[in-house]
Amino acid sequence: MASELKRAALPAVIGLMGVAAYALLQITAPQPAPELEAPRPISVKVEPAIRTLTRPTVVAFGEVRPAVTTELVAQVGGKVVATSSAFIEGGHFTPDDVLLSIEDTDYRAAMEEVVARVAAAKLELEQALADADVARKQLAAQSNPSPLALREPQVARAESALRAAQTSLSLAKTNLERTQIRLPYTGRVESKFVDLGQYVNPGKVLGTVFGTDVVQVRLPLTTNQLVALAVPIGYQGAADGGLATTLTAKIGGLVHRWQGALTGLDASIDPTTRTVYGTVVIEDPYSETSSLVDMPLAVGLYVDAEVEGRLMVDAVQIPSAGLRAGDKIFVLTGEGLLDIRQADVVHRSRSTALLSAGVEPGEQVIVSAIRNPVRGMRLQTIDGAEIADRVITEPANTDNEA
Repeated sequence: MASELKRAALPAVIGLMGVAAYALLQITAPQPAPELEAPRPISVKVEPAIRTLTRPTVVAFGEVRPAVTTELVAQVGGKVVATSSAFIEGGHFTPDDVLLSIEDTDYRAAMEEVVARVAAAKLELEQALADADVARKQLAAQSNPSPLALREPQVARAESALRAAQTSLSLAKTNLERTQIRLPYTGRVESKFVDLGQYVNPGKVLGTVFGTDVVQVRLPLTTNQLVALAVPIGYQGAADGGLATTLTAKIGGLVHRWQGALTGLDASIDPTTRTVYGTVVIEDPYSETSSLVDMPLAVGLYVDAEVEGRLMVDAVQIPSAGLRAGDKIFVLTGEGLLDIRQADVVHRSRSTALLSAGVEPGEQVIVSAIRNPVRGMRLQTIDGAEIADRVITEPANTDNEA
């Protein structure tokens, strides 16, 4: 009986063993590798590089200073007997206006005395010459008359006396002229230190004045700004009129502008600021038409200056957002790949950068952020447009920062 049961159960056991073996084979059999999906391209925003013909401008800040400042110093002593109505702080004077007069009575008397001495010396010289002429005639028969006999020493002494008298006359005239304080240019009085009736000694400082025919603004410029302006250290632009410069200041809530020219740069770098100072010249700053809204460009005023550089040809312009750290730029190639390049930056501003190398006109510069950029990674534009179909429509922009 037991053997019959064993024989009956044997096929079932063998079947179960077969099922188990098949299941084990299915579990241990090598599985086919799953298909990997290609990474999706990263979406970026791009702007085209533009070939531009432009004059970059740089912005700097400076103080208006007079081109000429004079300290009035008494060259003769005496009492101040007259002052001009212009001899007040802020007073306006023109060439040869007498600002101040020192009593000249003594100096006129001294000059008259010297005039008389000159006249006497001339008479003495004439007499000595006449005597010498007579002596030559009388001694004509002698073969070798002495200089004393010919009265040559007397003539020399008379000539010397006349020269000395004429020199004294020149000095007397000069001292008389020095009693009147005047200047050869148009200007303003900055300060005065004497009043009517006051006695002054030679060397006394009477006041300070400055010229208003021309004023200057000294601008600190970096070497990068000089590159943008295309001028070298030590530049002198008087011959070509310099670089056009617009000065701006806010006075009384209104913005005022004046026109000038950058006419020169220092020949050395300031050791403290590591900048090169340029000089902007503005003519006739106190005239009613010196400003676009009739406001004089006063000495001491702080102004912003926008200096227009030389014309740049074949420069390539990109948005400033496309310029990365270390002057790197990210370019989206025609194949939709990232290319990382080094740019040669000529000038940069808040909105644009001008390059001399690194990208060609028409190429697409990436202006949006990319996380972990790697050269060759796949990209696509945010709007999905075809790269080749993008049209350059942005004009050149030359607004600048220092």
